Amino acid sequence: MARPRTFDEGDVIVAVRDEFWKRGYAATSVDDLTAATGLGKGSLYGAFGDKRSLYLRALDGYIGSSLDDVRASLRDPAFSAYRRLGRHIRGQAGMLIADKQRRGCLMAKSAAELGATDAAVEAKVADAYRVWRTELAACIKEAQRDGDVDVEQDPQALAGALLAFMRGQEALHKGGATPAQLRSAADAMVSLIPTA
Repeated sequence: MARPRTFDEGDVIVAVRDEFWKRGYAATSVDDLTAATGLGKGSLYGAFGDKRSLYLRALDGYIGSSLDDVRASLRDPAFSAYRRLGRHIRGQAGMLIADKQRRGCLMAKSAAELGATDAAVEAKVADAYRVWRTELAACIKEAQRDGDVDVEQDPQALAGALLAFMRGQEALHKGGATPAQLRSAADAMVSLIPTA
């Protein structure tokens, strides 16, 4: 009879996620994962499968949490749609500024490291970016209905441009951009949204 588990799966996935986030997939060893979780290799793999399975679980958790934050930011009923767009763009810059270790976004890191070679990672990241772009476009459409954003603008195209800007901000942050540069770029991007 198998022994009952004495660990919390959620805690283990968070510890695994943080190791992969810090080191990347290829550079994270099984020893790194066992040290981070406090579990032996047999327990870790017995409960979660191999290293790739662990990575995919960790990535799923990260994506789910990230998209929950995106939805909350872009659907917040306390603010107009136009204000939500600005708060979202500036909030993304703020998260980068708060990231003193410059870990960046695990989705972007996963896409850069594995997107071209692992179809499952590519699909997960592409789907996450599709959802994010859809949320941005819905907020833009609402701002257009409110009379705050130019109705001649294609919401999907503008959402794609905003998403590309925010992902580019991350690359600049990793490359040494200062907090002031990130903030001023976010402010400039908000001011470039065509208003009605």
